[in-house]
Amino acid sequence: MASYLVTGGAGFIGSHLAEELVRRGETVRVADSLITGKRRNLDHIPGVEFLEGDLADLPFAERAVAGMEYVLHQAAIPSVPRSVDDPITSNRANADATLNVLVAARDAGVKRLIFASSSSEYGNTPTLPKREDMPPSPLSPYALQKVMGTQYCQMFTQLYGFETVATRYFNVFGPRQDPSSAYSGVISVFATALSEGRRPTIFGDGEQTRDFTYVANVVDGVLRACEAPKAAGEVINVACGTRISLNQLLAVMNQIVGTRLEPIYKDERPGDVKDSQADITKARTLLGYTPSVDLEEGLRHTLAWCQGESSAAAAR
Repeated sequence: MASYLVTGGAGFIGSHLAEELVRRGETVRVADSLITGKRRNLDHIPGVEFLEGDLADLPFAERAVAGMEYVLHQAAIPSVPRSVDDPITSNRANADATLNVLVAARDAGVKRLIFASSSSEYGNTPTLPKREDMPPSPLSPYALQKVMGTQYCQMFTQLYGFETVATRYFNVFGPRQDPSSAYSGVISVFATALSEGRRPTIFGDGEQTRDFTYVANVVDGVLRACEAPKAAGEVINVACGTRISLNQLLAVMNQIVGTRLEPIYKDERPGDVKDSQADITKARTLLGYTPSVDLEEGLRHTLAWCQGESSAAAAR
């Protein structure tokens, strides 16, 4: 049994990590400010220690990492548009907090820290698929903050010998992803709209492509990164290695739900990337990672959860 701190553990990806760790019999502590996370995301998971606070405050970060063997640093305000609207708040959550967690974890003798990196760091470089050795080209404050976090992780490994791995996510989706915010992931927004019989909104022409990755694949990649002997100091794409346009995505989701709802098109948003697809060769080589849940299966799980949420809300 090992001890794990999941920062941002009351959020979407963090709560799935906490759930799987508990299922494996590990000791789990969650640190979350509840700015974007929700306490109810952990209600069904027994035995999780919960600390509420702001990791941008160093004393709280030090308390959170104390006694932990592994840190899964998921805490962030994970939104390109929100970072464009409010770069100062975004920077505090995504850059200041990350440096604090790195310093606190290093000083506490943590074995390894896994950082939630982002495909937004690649920007609009035309080459597909995106490889980890491509230079960063951030188009938004959020992307720049993730570049900083990734480079800080690599520096801490090189400079201090503190083991870190940056697992780079590509458009993660699944149950418990909040659809209620203007900054929510597109699949959660589409799923809620279809479940409620509303036309979903697409920003741009809908021909932009994404490597949508079901959350169970990400959980598997992150937990593999904790133990992989050759992963320290590396940046590793964790995705499916495929891509689909938003127009095609909506057609698939309509088919699953049995609807024929057409999208409402609006102007594209500043900072959004046109195309994204991961090269997952490095993840296969260093982590033994292969995505186990494909897009359609993940969409079915997500839509079933969303429909259940809509039914529960209607019954209240």
